[in-house]
Amino acid sequence: MENGICLKGSVEKIKILKLEETPLIRFTLTVDKEEKQNCLIRAHALNFLYQVMEGNAIVIYGRKNKRNQVVVEKYHVNKN
Repeated sequence: MENGICLKGSVEKIKILKLEETPLIRFTLTVDKEEKQNCLIRAHALNFLYQVMEGNAIVIYGRKNKRNQVVVEKYHVNKN
């Protein structure tokens, strides 16, 4: 995939932006102490809400949009 990005970090600040029709979720991925990345997930957003809690470690794969947010296409929750 062109311009794809893969990041690993912990989830913070999960917020539901839209729940009707196609849900849209926003969250912050803390990659390390200095790097935080704003992320959006539309595909599988309800599954994401069910599987992921703040503080969970995840790996995401997606692409950046014009606002420099990562639009998540795939994710994997790391089991502790």
